[in-house]
This record gives sequence, structure tokens and C-alpha cells, in this order.
Amino acid sequence: MTLTFRAGPVTVLAPATSANLGPGFDSLGLALSLCDQVTARAGGSGIRVTVSGEGAGQLPGDGRHLVAAAMLAAFDQLGGRPAGLELHCVNQIPQARGLGSSSAAIVAGILLARELAPAGQGRLGPAGVIELAARIEGHPDNVAACVLGGFTIAWTAGHGGEGARAVSLGDAGGVLPVVFVPGQRGLTGPARAALPATVPLPDAAFNAARSALLVRALTGSPELLLAATEDRLHQDYRAAAMPATAALVAALRADGIAAVVSGSGPAVLALVPGDERLAARARRHCPDRWRALRLPVAAQGARVR
Repeated sequence: MTLTFRAGPVTVLAPATSANLGPGFDSLGLALSLCDQVTARAGGSGIRVTVSGEGAGQLPGDGRHLVAAAMLAAFDQLGGRPAGLELHCVNQIPQARGLGSSSAAIVAGILLARELAPAGQGRLGPAGVIELAARIEGHPDNVAACVLGGFTIAWTAGHGGEGARAVSLGDAGGVLPVVFVPGQRGLTGPARAALPATVPLPDAAFNAARSALLVRALTGSPELLLAATEDRLHQDYRAAAMPATAALVAALRADGIAAVVSGSGPAVLALVPGDERLAARARRHCPDRWRALRLPVAAQGARVR
């Protein structure tokens, strides 16, 4: 089948996400109410990308841009590419901070391609979007939350995001996320390189129990959050490379606030039971030159507008 492309522009809003949530390494994710907006039009020749907001003047303006690259991967899966693309990104998600900016770009690109090629939509449903996005990203936790919204569990049949699947367990009602964003960036590659190839069996068992407990905490028992967000698999190994992040997590937890490294960092996520006074207390821990953002859980995932 030869693909034809929609004449008018299409816009997608893709939410920020926080992955791991402490013990749920590469599996648990949470969508947050802060979105990047991308508008795309098929036409002309070549690829042109403009960016405003986060990343303006720093991100590529051609096919190397991650939204464009994801669109091309989706077009290839659907069966054809347009001769040209024009994209405009209005970014609110901080770049390279552990808040899923790359996942938002990938998911937005796939959804834009699907909407611009209506005849191919039947070949790329929600499960297909998650699987393709996870293959591009390399792991499914952020992309699952970005696609489905709310609190999600993701898993794979193989390595590198192959065979990714996910479910959403709702909007984590009763939980008030507070995100602490530093001025400096972090990189997922070096953060993953800091992790050991194997971990002690007691640590693996510890995290398995905490991950199960966290599912309960985020689906009806937020009083369990402090215990449920303990981790022995990844955060301590990354602490030396992110001392300010580790210090903030420790300070918040010492104050009884369930704080974790957001994704691979350096941002910090505090999961506060539904108490605005506790959320305000958490924000008082914000270091100089960091931002404290009160970001409700996004019940809805990426959407076409």
C-alpha cells in the first residue's frame, strides 16, 4: 500500500515522566503534568525543525532531531516517508535532567507520523507505539508512562526495549509529586555506566519487595511511600557522580519525605501523600540554583490535538 499524507498540520502534546521511582528500575514510571508540544506538517523537501523553550538554540534543526528521527522510524514501519517535513517544538520539559525529555520526543514523533499517515494507523496501535518507542529509547519505563499516562508498569521480552509491554494503574490519586530540577544537565549513558553488572542477591530481594510495596502505596496506601521508595539497585552507585542530588534525596528522606532520583537524574522526585503542608515542607529543602516544581500526575498520556 502506498502511503498518502495528511495535508494539514498535526499537533501532539507529550508529558514529562519520572522513571524508576526508587526501587522499580527500568519498570515503574509516572507521567507528570508538564508537556512538550510538537506540530508537524508533511510537505516540501528535506526536514526542518524549529525549537522554542527548553533546548532552543541547542538541539539539531534537521533530521538528527529526536522527534524527526522517531517520525522517520515510524514512517518506515508504516511503509513510506513523505518528501519533506516541517516541525515546530515548544518545549517545557527540562532537557537531560531525568524527566523523560527524550521519551516525550520519541513518543511525539511516532504519534505525529501515525497521524500524518492515516492509512497506516491500523498498523501502529498503542501497544505498537510503546514497543517502537522502547526500541528507540532502549528501555520502556519512561515511554510507557508518556503513552499511557498515570502510574505505569512496563516490562520487556528481551533486551534494549524489544517486546515492550505496559499497563497503567491509574493516576496515583492522593499523591502530590514535587520535582526538584538543578541547573546542570545529566546524561543517561554515564549514569548507566556507573551501575554494576551484578548485584548481591539480598539487594535484589530488597528491591523486589519495595517495588511490590510501591505499587500498593501508589494505588491506595500513600502512607507507605517512605518505606516503598527505598532502593539498593542503582541510586547509591550513581551518588558519587551526582553529590548534590544524593544530598537532597538524603535530606528529604531524613525529614520523612519519600524522595528518589528521578530517572537517571540529576532531578529529584518527592512523592508526598495528599497534604499540601507536607508538599510545602518538601519545597523548603530546594537548594540554591534549583527549581522546585509542583507537578500533578498526568492521568492522560500523549495526545493529538
